[in-house]
Amino acid sequence: MHLLLEYTLADDYLERRAALREEHLALARAAHERGELLLAGALPDPYDRALLVWDADRETVECFAASDPYVLRGLVTSWSVRPWNVVVGGAGA
Repeated sequence: MHLLLEYTLADDYLERRAALREEHLALARAAHERGELLLAGALPDPYDRALLVWDADRETVECFAASDPYVLRGLVTSWSVRPWNVVVGGAGA
């Protein structure tokens, strides 16, 4: 079982992200290097949501979101963590 972290993005996300992008990506890359964060990215057309796929416990995912500069500075207006029961592909299938 994986966890999905879903971000709802602010209307002006694209305009405001440049100032925080490197800090956000450094946090994400560190989680990826530890093997916790598997995939991450925004959904385009429109850029209103982002999905992050985790192989970690809920506390780790929630801690990431709580310390993400996109969340702290309001580029993410809300977020949620949900289990994802993978049945095809990936190590958990």
